[in-house]
Amino acid sequence: MNTLYKTLFSPKKFIIGKNLLNDPSNFIKDFGNKCFIVCNERLIDQVNQKTVKSLEKEKIITHVEKFKSECTKNEVERMCSIKKSKGSNVILGIGGGKTIDTAKAMAFYEKCPVVIFPTAASTDAPCTSLAVLYKENGEFDQYLFIPNNPDVVLVDPVVMVNAPARLFSSGVGDALATYFEARQCFQNFGDNLTNTKPSLIGYNLAKLCYKTISENIEKAMDSINCKSNSIAFENILEATIYLSGVGAESGGIAAAHAISNGLGSIDELHSAQHGEKVAFGLLVQLILEDAPTGEIENVIRIMKIAKLPMTLEDLGYKNWKDEDIKKVASISNSPSDTMPNMFRKFENDDIFNSIVVANEMGKRYKKISIENLKPNYPI
Repeated sequence: MNTLYKTLFSPKKFIIGKNLLNDPSNFIKDFGNKCFIVCNERLIDQVNQKTVKSLEKEKIITHVEKFKSECTKNEVERMCSIKKSKGSNVILGIGGGKTIDTAKAMAFYEKCPVVIFPTAASTDAPCTSLAVLYKENGEFDQYLFIPNNPDVVLVDPVVMVNAPARLFSSGVGDALATYFEARQCFQNFGDNLTNTKPSLIGYNLAKLCYKTISENIEKAMDSINCKSNSIAFENILEATIYLSGVGAESGGIAAAHAISNGLGSIDELHSAQHGEKVAFGLLVQLILEDAPTGEIENVIRIMKIAKLPMTLEDLGYKNWKDEDIKKVASISNSPSDTMPNMFRKFENDDIFNSIVVANEMGKRYKKISIENLKPNYPI
């Protein structure tokens, strides 16, 4: 008889504080004295000038390596090879979702501690024990399931509020789907991202994620627009990074992410952000569910405030071809993806039609002002 476990997985520590990027040494020195930093290009100068100096004051030998833009098996292997040559015993990942996933994958293969420092609230990758690997051409490759969550996640709101606005919006799009996907997984006794069953705690964290976004999105976008921190902005950071990450991992994901993975097969959409594709995938999921209009309209309201794309054309797909969309439907309906967590089995044609309808719905709601969309999120 197989035991069915309900689980909650999360990082050991989650810390928000100003100027953490300049001095993260207090949260690294307990793990090792040779730190390998995987860093994206945008902040590499600040990391070399300030982060490295703070670590050196604590007698932590540091090597900084620039991430090459795509989390592939080859990139992970390249980074692991350099880390071995440096003798590093702790990894610090500084960057966006793909940089972070590279650091987590390295920690898994090298069996060492990892501290995660997201530089934009673009995905919920920082807190999960999952890394998403891509092919060299940008298409989705596979999920890498890692036994442990990151040891520490550090969030600096000063860094976050000065990140490109589009990345923040992408994080909102990714987190917006968390509750709806966890709801499907929880109600249908599906599998969460640890291949166990969703716990009530994980499901309720997903609920809190949606509630927090619904109540804080307008003021948080004001912070983004003027590049100034606020309580509402930090609340959204907790939602998009922690609540979404832990809520998705322990609560489970469903159609929205499966559709996003399918959209990766379209060359024109390789420049679209992960959360942008997930947000459109959520619209498709809501069509598949035949969700109530009030529920859809609150999702649309949030997407419009966050300036998220609402149609495939907005995402960058300019020349519609049915065969492209049918391929998206087929890929997203793979038994190895997360579509099976939905309330019933769908045929590829069901998914194709729902993509078409969601796209048309997005066009319609683009013509409706935010003021005419009333907040409605009974959960």
